[in-house]
Amino acid sequence: MATSIEVAAAANHEKQSLGGFDFHIMDKAKIQWYHLKAVVITGMGFFTDAYDLFCISLVTKLLGRIYYHQEASSKPGSLPPNVAAAVNGVALCGTLAGQLFFGWLGDKLGRKRVYGITLMLMVFSSIGSALSFGSSPEAVMATLCFFRFWLGFGIGGDYPLSATIMAEYSAKTTRGTFIAAVFAMQGFGILAGGAVAVFISHVFQKLFPAKPYSVDPVGSTPAEADYVWRIILLLGALPAVLTYYWRLRLPETPRYTALVAKDQQKACQDMSKVLNVEIQIDTKNNTIITEERNDSSFGLFSSQFLKQHGKHLLGTAAAWFFVDVAYYSQNLFQKDIFSAVGWLPAAKTMSALDELFKISRAQFLIALCGTVPGYWFTVALIDRIGRFKIQAVGFFFMSAFMFALALPYNHWIAARNHAWFVVIYGLTFFFANFGPNATTFIVPAEIFPARFRSTCHGISAAAGKAGAVVGAFGFLYAAQSQDKTKTDARYPAGIGMKNSLIVLGVINLFGLIFTFLVPESKGKSLEEMSRENEDQEQPNVDSSTRV
Repeated sequence: MATSIEVAAAANHEKQSLGGFDFHIMDKAKIQWYHLKAVVITGMGFFTDAYDLFCISLVTKLLGRIYYHQEASSKPGSLPPNVAAAVNGVALCGTLAGQLFFGWLGDKLGRKRVYGITLMLMVFSSIGSALSFGSSPEAVMATLCFFRFWLGFGIGGDYPLSATIMAEYSAKTTRGTFIAAVFAMQGFGILAGGAVAVFISHVFQKLFPAKPYSVDPVGSTPAEADYVWRIILLLGALPAVLTYYWRLRLPETPRYTALVAKDQQKACQDMSKVLNVEIQIDTKNNTIITEERNDSSFGLFSSQFLKQHGKHLLGTAAAWFFVDVAYYSQNLFQKDIFSAVGWLPAAKTMSALDELFKISRAQFLIALCGTVPGYWFTVALIDRIGRFKIQAVGFFFMSAFMFALALPYNHWIAARNHAWFVVIYGLTFFFANFGPNATTFIVPAEIFPARFRSTCHGISAAAGKAGAVVGAFGFLYAAQSQDKTKTDARYPAGIGMKNSLIVLGVINLFGLIFTFLVPESKGKSLEEMSRENEDQEQPNVDSSTRV
């Protein structure tokens, strides 16, 4: 049975208007069924995002074998440098554009109105990627890149909208936990990508056995392998389809409705749905009214905005940029790192499907032991120890473990030390996710005004994806051997794996420095952090409950 709550605010008539709204009820609310449902619905978007963004790294070796085989070559075919860069990076470029566009649109039209659009864009683009066609390898890759860009564009919209929706509906004592739980679904998406690729490649291995490349260069890649990568990409559409209906049923956030759309009656209705109470506005008695801020009209990037939030936006954007340079370099090129240190066998000693199976298994193990636990440590502890400490400690240990891998690099490439290399490498993922990869997603949804919240989160996230693009394109070339005779086909000499890991360690230290520009938001309301209640006289609130 619903409870009726009338919150009467006794305040000076001359200083109050319907332009404001008291969110005390939401900030103090206990965990409701809606919160858990919202975590799943918004989190499944991130599950899909991670699956779609990172599964491509599993199949690039297979694409090279299928479409770029060279007769009489001692090595299996591989994607040319420009093609590999495009296939790995084009979705990140789309994500960057989507974060800016949908972040802005979410503040203009509302979070809910554009939320379903991003999901359907992801569904159609995943299907399009799987059905990539062409009369030549270049045409197939061009079609794949076209759909991957729009896939990324849809994924980009999920970042600011999901974070903002969860932040605006959560109580201040559990807000970090809920936003972190949404983002933690990314870990399960990465895990699922590895598991699906392991399963599909194993099934096709049994159905279509093939000899290693060194024994049969042509037969090592059966014709049916062309279906494998398509099935893996196609399955990325499934979770998005399953959650589309429920995403459309999410109500608009009361904070957007009250503070941006200025519809307090509708805001009360939406709060009633979420909190399972009836909240009534009595304009005669000034119910749930707070004062309207005098400076609420200042615009994005105005002098007032830069004074209050410019430093914070620089901090969130820069920290996200630096963590994504390192994080996406590690994630997208795990296979190259594992091959460089000898954890994966030489490509010529495996068939195409055997190579895919072993690459996918390695990613699955890293995700299971390092990535996923890091996310859920953040979920468990973020509202206890705070965002700042988690982010600072995460950046510090990411750097420390990168240097631990890089400086004695020749020690790790010895066969007897491969296991310890993988353990330390897994710890870099653990502290990325129990650290800045999670907190850079959470904090921008908490510290900016409601009318700019989605836009500022989109800007911060776009800066992160700019870092991801730098990592994806830069690491591809930088990690090549300094000896030209040992580079992959058609690649110039790079700075080597050792020096690349050192660079990533230094980049993480830059992220640590910019962390000090970001305020701690643990235990504070969104209005406190955004200063939307600054200079307001807080009314006396009398709450009565009747059944």
